[in-house]
Amino acid sequence: MAPSRPPATGADRAVGMSLVGFSLLLFTYYTVWVIILPFVDSDHVVHQYFLPREYSVILPGIAALILLLCVGTFIGVVTWKNRRPKVD
Repeated sequence: MAPSRPPATGADRAVGMSLVGFSLLLFTYYTVWVIILPFVDSDHVVHQYFLPREYSVILPGIAALILLLCVGTFIGVVTWKNRRPKVD
C-alpha cells in the first residue's frame, strides 16, 4: 500500500487559491476583450483598458508555442535520461 500524502499546508493552499484567482481574472479579461468588446463603440472609455485586438491572437499563439516548447523539452529530457545503453 502506498504511503498517504500529508494534507496541503496553508502556504500551499494560498498559492493554489492565488493561481485560481489569477486564472479566473485572466479568463474574464480575455473573454470581455474578445467576445464583448467588439460590440462596444470604439470611442467608448472602456477601450483604454484593453490592448489592440491584434494581440488577442498573437499573445495566445505565443503562449501556445512556449507551452509546446516546454512540453517538448520535458519529453526530450525524460527520454534522454531513460535511454539504456545497447547490449551487444
